[in-house]
Order: sequence, then structure tokens, then C-alpha cells
Amino acid sequence: MTTPTRLLPGPKAKALIERDAAVISPSYTRGYPLVMERGEGAHVWDVDGNRFLDFTTGIAVTSTGHAHPAVVKAIQEQAERFIHMSGTDFYYQPQVELAERLCSVAPFDGEAMVFFGNSGAEAVEAAAKLARYYTERPRFIAFLRSFHGRTMGALSFTASKYVQREDFFPLVPGVSHVPYPDPYRPILNMEGFTDYGERIVDYIENTIFQTIVPAKEVAGILVEPIQGEGGYVVPPDGFLPALRRLCDKYEMLLIVDEVQTGMGRTGTWWGVNHWNVQPDIVCTAKGIASGMPLGAIIARREIMRTWAPGAHASTFGGNPVSCAAGIATFDLLKNGLIDNAARMGEYMMGRLNEMAERHPSIGQVRGKGLMIGVEFVKDRQTRVPNARLRNAIVDYAFEENLLLLGCGTNALRLIPPLNIEQPLIDEALLILERVISRAEEDYLGV
Repeated sequence: MTTPTRLLPGPKAKALIERDAAVISPSYTRGYPLVMERGEGAHVWDVDGNRFLDFTTGIAVTSTGHAHPAVVKAIQEQAERFIHMSGTDFYYQPQVELAERLCSVAPFDGEAMVFFGNSGAEAVEAAAKLARYYTERPRFIAFLRSFHGRTMGALSFTASKYVQREDFFPLVPGVSHVPYPDPYRPILNMEGFTDYGERIVDYIENTIFQTIVPAKEVAGILVEPIQGEGGYVVPPDGFLPALRRLCDKYEMLLIVDEVQTGMGRTGTWWGVNHWNVQPDIVCTAKGIASGMPLGAIIARREIMRTWAPGAHASTFGGNPVSCAAGIATFDLLKNGLIDNAARMGEYMMGRLNEMAERHPSIGQVRGKGLMIGVEFVKDRQTRVPNARLRNAIVDYAFEENLLLLGCGTNALRLIPPLNIEQPLIDEALLILERVISRAEEDYLGV
């Protein structure tokens, strides 16, 4: 892949960006001026004909790549039958079939049930409502630097960047935030502990529950198995098991936000599978339908069966066309794509760790499967974050036709489609190393 002969953005892209500025909300967080026209697999083309290698997948959404033939066929066939009939009032086969598939891979023992919405934020909202309804308790525990969505309920759990919460107070009351266990930046004293995740859980029980939040009032704990927007932080191995034990002790629900980690992204169906932890409610979206708007919660049957008709619903949730895409996506994941994500993720992690030995700006490579984060620092001794360098890498990569996204303060995320092949990984990493070298010349230590 070569650098475009024309400057980016091209003339057609510039014209559309100007039109966009006149009519689209400025609250959107556009990172660089990509104006997409079409996509195929791991590639996208802009309106000026420039081809890019996509390692963003629409923020981990197009799990089977752009316009996978099986997904496109499923969408077309369902659209020809009917496009909408509200699943909250009537019945249709695609919704039932997808729910059956999701229940079959629920990460807990026993029977499961599904509620469909349209997005990850809606899944979080539904999970919170269900937890309150079932437990008859009003409070929750969430984690600093977490991201769970921007609607008012989901935003009450989100603690990623203050700009997401600024000027929207008051939020939904009853959510208390505690540190997420980043073992490379511990902020609590570790005396008596060898696992920082277990230390965080001890802090919840013996500080939070003893001072500001009565445990008997907590409906559940909402947690990302791997933090997404917060920096692709992988917790210590003791964290999630300890959190499960805490929830059992105080009869709270463990709610996992698998919006970004789920549906095969980490090389298993769910992020929690890496720690053999069984949650009570799972929030999923993003990769569930390979680009179509769909979200869901999967809960233990004994929990979800308790709420009454009308307690929660969604006009468009579980749309038949989105469910058809979800069925096709599920079958592709089950028939090889998750295994490919595990293999290609291991390969890419190895290549990136080799790259880190050559580049002093790389503080850490972390992740599971094809959810990989690369942290950039001013120097490895102090691990001071280098956001300017990370931002430059994203911009320079765009100039060389590689699409990337940042996360956290100073991390880069690599989230290609789950059917990515090794030659395309090699191509992307060649570009990445080239732009890292360029960024180090400009911003290392700055």
C-alpha cells in the first residue's frame, strides 16, 4: 500500500465535510477527515477513490469485515420479506432464532433469556433497570475510566472523560465509582496483596461499603472485563473472580459490559471467558450484527423472567433485519472467525512486542485476541503518558492509508475484523512501525 498521490482529504471529501458542518451536530468526535464511500473486508474507499486498510472496524462493530457476503445476503433476504414489525408487541422468527443462539453461548450455567435493544448504551440501561427491578435495591458500583454509553442512565456509569459528563449534571443517582485495577498504574497501597485486582475488591468491601455505600443497598456491580475507551486495560487475573465472590457474598448482581469485548473480539465468545467467571447479566452490542444497529442483554432466566410485561420495551429493538444480520454474524463467528481472532491476535501481539523492543515510546502492549492496545510514553522508566505522540501516530497512519483509533489518554487500539488474514496484519504493522518512527522524531519525550 502506498501513500496517496493526492493530499487528504481530497476535493470530494472536503466538499462533503463542509456540508456536514452545516447540518450535523458538532458533538460528534471525528478524529480525522475520512469520508467513506464503500467497504469490502478489511478495506474501505473514500469518496475520492483512496483505499485504506481499516483497523478500526467502526469501533469494533464490523466484526466480519465490511459487507461480508453472508451478512449482506441475510439483510437483503429479510428486507424483501419485511423490514419492521415491533418485537415488543408481536412475534417474528429472526428475533427468536438470534435469541436462541445467544442463549446457547451465555457465559453462565443454567437457562438464559434475552432482551433486545438498538445499541450498547441501551443494553446498559436495560441491565440497570433489570438489576433494580430484580433486587429491589437502588445503588450500583462502577469503575473510573469506564465507558458504558452516553444516554443519561448509561452516562451515570461512564467515567472515561469528563467532557462526556460536563454540563449534564444531575445524572441518575446511586452510582459510585472506584478505581479499575490497572496493574501498571496502581493508586492504592498494595501491602498484604500480590494481586492488584484483589486489592481493588478489598477496597470496595472494606472502604466503600464501610463508609459511603451500604452493601445491602447495592443492586449490582457493572464492569468491563477489559476496559475499552479507558485504554484497553487488561485487569490482573484475580480481579473478576474476586468481584464474583464479593457479589455472591452480598447478594448483588455481577453485570458485565461486553459491548466491546464480546462476540468473539477477544478470541472467545466473551471477555469473561478468559477468567472463567460467570456473570448474572451480559450487555452486548457492537459486533453482534456486523454493522447493523442491535444491542442486547443476556440474563439468567430466573432474573429476567421476574419483570412484568411493559416493565421495559423497545419499538425498534431486535429489528428483524438487524436480527437477520446477527444470525449470519453469529454463524460466521461460530464457524471459524473466533478461532481466527485468537490465532491472529496472538500473532499480532508477538509482532507488536518485537516492535516495542525497537521503539522506546512503546510503554506496553496489552490485550486479548484482536482487542489490542499499545500504550505510548515519554520514557519507559517513568511511564509518563505521551498523548501527543499517540495522536500523531493516528494522524500519520491516516496519511499512509491505515485507519486507527486511540483510547484512554495515550493508548492506540488495534481492532481489525475477526476474519483478518496475516498478510494484511503484516501490511498494517509495516505502516504502523514507519509512522511510530516518524512520531518519535517529532514527539518522543515531548
